[in-house]
Parts: sequence; C-alpha cells; structure tokens
Amino acid sequence: MSAKPFDLALVVDDDPDILLAARLLLREMFAEVIVAEQPEEALAKTAGRSPDVILLDANFARGATNAAEGFEALARFVERDPEAVVVMITAHGGVQIAVEAMKRGATDFVSKPWSNERLLATVRTAAALRQSRKAVSTERQKVVAAASPVAGGETPLLGNSPAMRRVLQLIERAAPTDANVLILGENGTGKELVARELHRRSRRADRVMLSVDLGAVAETLFDSELFGHTKGAFTDARADRVGRLQAADGGTLFLDEIGNLPLHLQPKLLTALEQRRVTPVGSNKSVPIDVRVVAATNLAPQALSDESRFRPDLLFRLNTVEIEIPPLRQRREDIPLLLDHYISLYARKYDKPVPPLSEDVLAALTAYDWPGNVRALRHAAERAVILSDGGPLGVDDFSIRRQAEHIPVVAVTGDADLNLERAEKQMIERALKKHAYNISLAANELGLTRASLYRRMEKHGL
Repeated sequence: MSAKPFDLALVVDDDPDILLAARLLLREMFAEVIVAEQPEEALAKTAGRSPDVILLDANFARGATNAAEGFEALARFVERDPEAVVVMITAHGGVQIAVEAMKRGATDFVSKPWSNERLLATVRTAAALRQSRKAVSTERQKVVAAASPVAGGETPLLGNSPAMRRVLQLIERAAPTDANVLILGENGTGKELVARELHRRSRRADRVMLSVDLGAVAETLFDSELFGHTKGAFTDARADRVGRLQAADGGTLFLDEIGNLPLHLQPKLLTALEQRRVTPVGSNKSVPIDVRVVAATNLAPQALSDESRFRPDLLFRLNTVEIEIPPLRQRREDIPLLLDHYISLYARKYDKPVPPLSEDVLAALTAYDWPGNVRALRHAAERAVILSDGGPLGVDDFSIRRQAEHIPVVAVTGDADLNLERAEKQMIERALKKHAYNISLAANELGLTRASLYRRMEKHGL
C-alpha cells in the first residue's frame, strides 16, 4: 500500500451521516481520519496531537444558525495550536459566516451540501498549507538555535562614567519603542551588548533576537542568508530555508558590521525594510515580516556619510536613534569596575581564588589605552586568572607591556628575524595598532578577510 499524502484529519459535525461521508471521502488522502459530533469530544480525541486539517461545523445546537458554537470551537483549536489549519463547514448560503470565520482564524470554508471534488481540493490545499507552516516553523527554530548565544555567555553592560550613563539613558528611552537603532563604536566596545539590552527592555523581549554578522556573510550568500530560499533555487538548495529576516518575525534582528555591506547589496536590504516584505530566492511570492532592526558598525560617522561607501537612504532608515559607545580610553573610570567583574568571573569559571590587585597595578591598568577596548580587557583578565599562582596580580600578568611597546618595522637585513611565524605576528600587530584595532581596516591592509584575520589573531594570542 502506498503511503498517504497526509497523516491526520479531524472532522467535527453533529450529523453522523456527514461524519461517515467525510471519513470515506478522506481516507485515501489521510493515514487517519478522526470524527467527533461535538467540539469537546474532538478536543479530547486529539489531545497532544496536531491534525493536518480540521473540518469544523459552524452550528451544533438544534436550530442554531449564528455559528456561535463553531466560532467558540475555532478559537479553542487555534488557541491550542496557533498553526492549526481549520476549514469551516457552513450551511448553504452562509457566506457571511464563512467570511467571519476566516477573520477569526479559519483557513477556508466549504458549504453544505458539498461537492466531493470541491471538498477534496479544499482539504488538500489546506493540509499542504499546514505542512508548509510546520516546515517554516522547523526552519525558524533551526535558525534561532544556530544564532542563539551560548548559555551564560552574555555579559552585563557595566560602567558608571558620564559617557556610559549617557549610553544607558539612550537605551532606556529608545528600547520601549519600535524605532530602528544604529550603534556606533570601535571594535570591542560592546555593541552587541547594547543591542541585547535594547531587545531585553523592548516590547518584543519575549520574542526572538537574531544576529547576523554582515562582515562574515559571503556576497553570493547574502540573499539566501537574509531572505531565505526555496528548494532547488540553486545547486545546493536541497530544501526550503527561512532567511534571518523571516526567522526574526515579531522580534529583533541585529545586523552587526552593517558598514561592511557592499554598496551594490544595500538596495536589497533597504527594499525589504521599506516594504516590510521579503521574497525568498527562487520564489515569486513575498512574505510579510515584522521586525525591529538594530544595526552596528565600527565605521566613523564621517565614513558612513560617504555616499560612495554607504547609501544615505539606508542610513536614514537605520539610524532613527543613534547610540555611540565610547572607547575604553575615554571612560577610564570604568576600568576598575570592569577588571573586578572579569577577574571575579574567571576565578569562578576556573575554580580559583580571586587574585588581589595592588593599587599600583590598578593605576597602571587604568592608565593603559586598551586597544581592543572591553574585549581586550576581558581577554587579558582571563589570561591573568588562568596563569595566576594565587598571589597578587602584576602588570605583566595582563600582557599589556608588550602591547604598549612600539612594534618595529620588519626590515630585511642580514640580521633580520626571518622566522615566518614571528614575522606574521609582527605584521598583524602593526596593522592592528595602526588602525586602532579596527578589524575591517587592518584586514583590508593585510589583504585578508575579517574571518582570516580573526583566525590569525587567535593563533598568535592577539
């Protein structure tokens, strides 16, 4: 016996003859057909199960014509399963009831007495819709899971300096609105933390927040990554895929490194944000989206204003509210608080006693410029805790003296160090220092991608 196209159909009607006719008609299409004469019975019979389609009568009480019972049952089915696909059964001529049912969440309707061909076509379309909804839901869950931060990996926004208080005030005012926010700041200042705080305090806090690093998305995959694709849209498209914009529907989408988005791709993003619709690659049907966009970049405001680099209309769409995070060297009074937090954090993580810091060491660390900002301080604190022998921490434990020293030019002379590993490390350090640890600019000068530069920085412990 060949497999049936669909798994389960539920038919709810107070007429036993209708139930019998529907069961006989649908048994070739569904592996199982459950029938019930009353909504309560139907809910009980399908507890814990999700029918592919529900055929629901509009009236159950003798002489009733206002569909009140049908509407109440419809509400209960949809409440139990928001993705439920319900086809309403109405009496001949009950078009107004059918229209009202669809406003309340029904997918379609059939009139009594029905045409078998019409009923089969309606039910097949409805069941296919249910399968499509399930597939989209599954894909959305995959995208959300892949983009979710590691549990315990988030860090609070810390700082009592006037500069950080201004940032926190802007977050407090902007978060409850649906305004798009553009976050500016050097690498390592905590732009993603600001984005997560905006989401946490927003009216969308109970919905998903998805992140996409536009600096790491290949141009050829941009459409698929943001807008999704259909099966067969291109060679490797083996199944439908939901894009980030659709997966973030109802929530917040964080577009990191927006300044790295090539100019020729910016109109596609602008169109999606203006129309609030996306069209997956390979599809001719657009899908509505409801997302709040928070974007971030390490580009300076003057660079963003360069029309040869960034479209003004996209910038206007993104920066309804603009939040600029100061580098750590401009809020030195926050450094002791940050050091205390991270040293305590990593001491707990590695099950070590919290090593003390002398006033002299703390003063030296506070005076340091911290290229790489809070991210660099966090890494330095982790290294210091790992290598700590339990005694007081010194400046050398944070590996900042080497970073602060002048990096000499590598000259090819008879006495030059020709070790490739050390030479590569020196060149990377020079490029990072030259560009104030702006990863994009350093990578461009070195002829590397951002991802390649990050891998080499990790390799050399930078």
